[in-house]
Amino acid sequence: MQIHVVQANQSLTGIAQAYGTTVTNIVEANELPNPNRLVIGQALVIPIVGRFYWVQPGDSLFSISRRFGISYQQLASVNRISPNSPLAAGTRLYIPQQPKRAGEFNAYVEPRGTTVAPALEASAREAAPYLTYLAPFSFQALRNGQLKEPLLGNFPTIAANNNNVLMMVITNQENDQFSDELGRILLNDQAIQNTFLNNIVSTAKKYGFRDIHFDFEYLRPADREAYNAFLRKAKARFSQEGWLLSTALAPKTSAGQKGKWYEAHDYRAHGEIVDFVVIMTYEWGYSGGPAMAVSPIGPVRKVLEYAITEMPSNKIMMGQNLYGYDWTLPFVQGSVARAVSPQSAIQLAADNNVAILYDTNAQAPHFNYTDAQGRQHEVWFEDARSIQAKFDLVKELNIRGVSYWKLGLAFPQNWLLISANFNVTKR
Repeated sequence: MQIHVVQANQSLTGIAQAYGTTVTNIVEANELPNPNRLVIGQALVIPIVGRFYWVQPGDSLFSISRRFGISYQQLASVNRISPNSPLAAGTRLYIPQQPKRAGEFNAYVEPRGTTVAPALEASAREAAPYLTYLAPFSFQALRNGQLKEPLLGNFPTIAANNNNVLMMVITNQENDQFSDELGRILLNDQAIQNTFLNNIVSTAKKYGFRDIHFDFEYLRPADREAYNAFLRKAKARFSQEGWLLSTALAPKTSAGQKGKWYEAHDYRAHGEIVDFVVIMTYEWGYSGGPAMAVSPIGPVRKVLEYAITEMPSNKIMMGQNLYGYDWTLPFVQGSVARAVSPQSAIQLAADNNVAILYDTNAQAPHFNYTDAQGRQHEVWFEDARSIQAKFDLVKELNIRGVSYWKLGLAFPQNWLLISANFNVTKR
């Protein structure tokens, strides 16, 4: 699989010819929102086996081979050149497809309103072949230990048809806000806790859930040990049913990190108790904050590098956003940015005739434009380059896989790149 960044005056015809493929293949692979109006800086996934590399000044066969994890002898043989010959800048080399490692992938899906939108179910069907888990969000715990069910629609059937583990996401939300008081009751009142666990078991059996996933956020710091004890109790109960147990964790960089989002999340204990964790490595750039990358790779790396000091790397799933934001400038505290899909961000750049830039430090694409009312905007989103950078990090740190928040925002390149990089584990 090749990632190509559109340059000035390039056309799909010329790009297709350069890679020995067709315009139709490129359009279909990327579900291009702008096939007749490419944007300078737009990243395209070229659906070919392996990839091409153009030699840069200072490159050698040895340095290129190390970069792509292939022996220099094999690289020379594939390209029918002498392993001892110097390389001229601009020479095109073919890099064969390398062996893929196994990986697990989860995606949350959050129905809203009174019925599940057909488009949301269609998004789940598109993603499901590339997923290990499908996670409807969310069952909300009640103060008496009962559960408020989410809209499930056809998600259980979609999961079953694609060998996805149906993940039962349970939150301490009241009126769609995380409640530390609800958390306190569930974690400390043993009678209510037993009722809560009984209701989880009966509901999971009813719908066919095989992973129970606690997303308990903004708990009181004082409930840290109570949460750990609850998870041990839950693990023993769910293991009797043959189910997995997982949790969602705030993105910490140290054990003693302060703040209500962090203190009750004990990385070491969760790593010992549960089967895997989803670390929410996104929202550095968020709807209520100033414009910046949603999941810049530097902060993401710091969180994951800390996490692997506290728990086995094969228990860690990196959280990844499937969305970006469009901020109106100048940023005013209290204003809210508009969420955009990667596809709609590209169309927005095309409509406003602006180039897409790429921040190599954050490993994220962005652009600015002026709307019809003369207001300035800044957009940060995800593309093939930013996702590939995250996949490279997953492989480097040898972590379990990736968990996406959330389905319903079009990003076809992501699913193609999963197939190019990993053999998706099905359970």
